[in-house]
Amino acid sequence: MNTNRLSKTMSGALNAQMTKEAHASQIYLSYAAWADNQGYSGVANFLFRHAEEERNHMMKILEYILKRGAEAEVIAIPAPFKNPPNLQACFEKVFEHEVDNTKAIYKLVKISFDEGDWATWNFLQWFVKEQIEEETLAINLLDKIKIAGGEKAKGDTLYTLDRDLEKTPDDAKSAEEVTAVNP
Repeated sequence: MNTNRLSKTMSGALNAQMTKEAHASQIYLSYAAWADNQGYSGVANFLFRHAEEERNHMMKILEYILKRGAEAEVIAIPAPFKNPPNLQACFEKVFEHEVDNTKAIYKLVKISFDEGDWATWNFLQWFVKEQIEEETLAINLLDKIKIAGGEKAKGDTLYTLDRDLEKTPDDAKSAEEVTAVNP
């Protein structure tokens, strides 16, 4: 008896997203190693944590595919991007990658909607919310480096930025949690 409850299209798209999340983990891991080699241990710590978070996203999708009775396909992932020349370029690549990932999640949501696959549509809402958080964090990183001087940032400002990122929480407040008293 076939217990698969995902269409071939949806199964293929979820498997592709699973690979995309694994690739995202490798990108963060690669950038974290670069940052550490540059002496930015706080930035590295922040990026290492995000590498793990992206791996957890991959696992979440893998488990969902299996729970729906479909076949999970674990394939090779592309190599991460080349090391950035500076922190601003690093944060710009992080932002670009998160925007690209958001677009991929939206495509999955559209497929689930078009197919009337409400279980998958519901499952994907967590990722929609997560991408809002991820893009906000990436924008905040860009804002911090711009305030520090962008590509021209040096010395004390980079040191302070590095220390700040070491303590920066891994999530952004959602609009649901924000009030006039607690912005």
